[in-house]
Amino acid sequence: MKKFLDENFLLKNSTAERLYHEFAKDMPVIDYHCHLPQKQIAEDYQFKSLAEAWLYGDHYKWRAMRANGVDESYCTGNKPDQEKFQKWAETVPYTLRNPLYHWTHLELQRYFGVYKILNGDTAQGIFEECSEKLQSPEFSVRSLLRKMKVKMVCTTDDPADNLEYHIQLAEEGFEIPILPAFRPDNAMNVDNTTTFNSYVGRLEGAANVSIGSLKEFLAAIKSRHDFFAANGCTVSDHGLEAIVAEDYTDAEIENIFNKVRSGKDLNELEKAQFKSAMLIQFAEWDWEKGWVQQYHLGALRNNNTRRLRDLGPDTGWDSIGDFQQGRSLSKFLRTLDDQNKLTKTILYNLNPADNDLFATMAGNFNDGSVAGKIQFGSGWWFLDQKDGMIKQMNSLSNMGLLSRFIGMLTDSRSFLSFPRHEYFRRILCNLFGEEIEDGELPNDIEWTGKVIQDICFNNAKSYFNWNERIK
Repeated sequence: MKKFLDENFLLKNSTAERLYHEFAKDMPVIDYHCHLPQKQIAEDYQFKSLAEAWLYGDHYKWRAMRANGVDESYCTGNKPDQEKFQKWAETVPYTLRNPLYHWTHLELQRYFGVYKILNGDTAQGIFEECSEKLQSPEFSVRSLLRKMKVKMVCTTDDPADNLEYHIQLAEEGFEIPILPAFRPDNAMNVDNTTTFNSYVGRLEGAANVSIGSLKEFLAAIKSRHDFFAANGCTVSDHGLEAIVAEDYTDAEIENIFNKVRSGKDLNELEKAQFKSAMLIQFAEWDWEKGWVQQYHLGALRNNNTRRLRDLGPDTGWDSIGDFQQGRSLSKFLRTLDDQNKLTKTILYNLNPADNDLFATMAGNFNDGSVAGKIQFGSGWWFLDQKDGMIKQMNSLSNMGLLSRFIGMLTDSRSFLSFPRHEYFRRILCNLFGEEIEDGELPNDIEWTGKVIQDICFNNAKSYFNWNERIK
């Protein structure tokens, strides 16, 4: 019987072990999509306790605690940190076979050198030991990034954000580039008239303009797009249920904008037309600048309206959706490709039933101009676990080129989440190792090792044109 989480964790044979330890293990990390708070990086923040570092804002853990019968006051409430941690520790034994069990113990080992199993009995000792370590300079936010060999981070930022902390870090010369990603979802979301008009007011302040027309609205967003580019941004991102690709005319979009600005609610067709127009416009700006655009598709958000009212969004009430993805996604990409304005694109799928659809859709628009121009992105959110990663990589292998895949990202708000890259790399190496030992792939360790290193790091470095930025 193998020991839990030993050096060969998830590696089922000697070939997989060799691939991981000789080729994957020591590769640095590019985290090209995450939600890390850049303010904490700029301040080189020191967490006050392991509970703060682990439980504040982590809706993965909150969901598990709620499912285990833990009161909300220990999740998002104001209970003392040690009490919150105790409740989490008591939940951990019940997360067997959930990726949280692996992640929790990987993080204890990799960051803190703690090899105990976390449970209610070990909670106090682990809390005290790790919280004490977090007070030392070796465990500041920047030191945590260095410890995990992180070479680049892309955060997620609204067009109206002032990027003050990105600017501060760049001026300071912090050796790990912390780049913004342009996420204009709020600028196209006309589902609620009041909310949209409030956002336009925020955009006016950020762009220092008055917005009275569609032309002025687009000019304001474009000025923010330019501002992001001037501050190192080369990536955009969208979080949508599905791509919207309704037919529209310029005159219709102008009328729709005027209608919503006058405080009137839009019908469903008008909403779809406006979103469609904005998606095309944003994509064309990305193409003009040579940016990479990302589309995170398939989340059904805010299902629990009572908790949404109490706690707000992003607190753990979202799920996988069952939206129709293919036809509108095809139309959107085709519209851009027909005009030769389709930039590098990453498509992330949240419903495993659509994996093959996404993998084949990416292949439709790979035109030979760039290796892996259209990427089927890594297992996202509910799918960034062992089964989800394997299914995503199998679909990509069957329908495209896994060797050109740009690999893993954290998509996380936690500075302790980087062992997810190790988790991914172990699973990747085991996939290759098992097929080599089964005779399905040749026993060419050097070539396979190179492919693995490319997937872990080199492909992303090249794909995002970051060769000069990453030292």
